[in-house]
Amino acid sequence: MMLIPCPFCGKRNESEFVYGGPVGAARPDTNAVSDADWVEYLTITPNPMGPVQERWWHARGCGEWLTIWRDTVTHDIVEVPDGSD
Repeated sequence: MMLIPCPFCGKRNESEFVYGGPVGAARPDTNAVSDADWVEYLTITPNPMGPVQERWWHARGCGEWLTIWRDTVTHDIVEVPDGSD
């Protein structure tokens, strides 16, 4: 079980959150990229080992979106938003 620190509610069980995905590159201009590059942007999610910046939605809590740094190997949360513990 992973405890995710919400800046408003404190540490909460991960079951209260919905994973929003990694914080990625900016959305490319669809008129400036090839079809293959566009499909790659839409379908391929980077999955590196180590700390990754991610978005989580506290769906069963305050409804806030937060960004954390989580180590994908250990699942330790290595950096949290301001105001959370």
